[in-house]
Amino acid sequence: MRIARKFFLGYVSSSYILTYKKKMDFPVVPIHKHPKYKLECCKLINDEWKRSETARMRSLDCSSDKLPTSLILLDENDRVIGHCKLSPIPSIPGSCYIESVVILKDLRGKGYGTYLMKRAEEYCKNVLKLKVIYLSTKGQEPFYTKLGYLICQPVSIYGSFISNNTINVKNENSINVNNNCNINTVNGKTYMCKYIA
Repeated sequence: MRIARKFFLGYVSSSYILTYKKKMDFPVVPIHKHPKYKLECCKLINDEWKRSETARMRSLDCSSDKLPTSLILLDENDRVIGHCKLSPIPSIPGSCYIESVVILKDLRGKGYGTYLMKRAEEYCKNVLKLKVIYLSTKGQEPFYTKLGYLICQPVSIYGSFISNNTINVKNENSINVNNNCNINTVNGKTYMCKYIA
């Protein structure tokens, strides 16, 4: 089944074409709806962050209509060129943590990362009905800032904020953001968030 040039929302009945920078209209799809791409996706992620193939495949196997969800970006030849994983944050309803964002090395710097992030944000907002996306990064702060992410308090996908601060995701002004802070890091990672609702 060829799915290039269409963006499917998985279990949502409609499909439509999304474009970015006029020349991009590549599909971003949940991997659990297209399992034939799992091995190729595993190789893409492992090229960036080494892990056993078995462990990586188990992680991809966990993708579902609810969180966690792994999204893949396919090119015009149905080749996996990007991936991101959306994970739940149990202590912060209405939010997710985006991780393992990766683009094929020879395609970096050409807008594919921005395209993948924008489509992931749309998926979070329109399909998952989320309000806030969190992430952590080492060295990619300018990229995420360009996409509208703000530095925030560290958050754990296994519990709550690493600090004792709380969050309310009812509106944009209630996100605990600290753009004037030079250090909001844990283990060298900067934590960032974006309100998408």
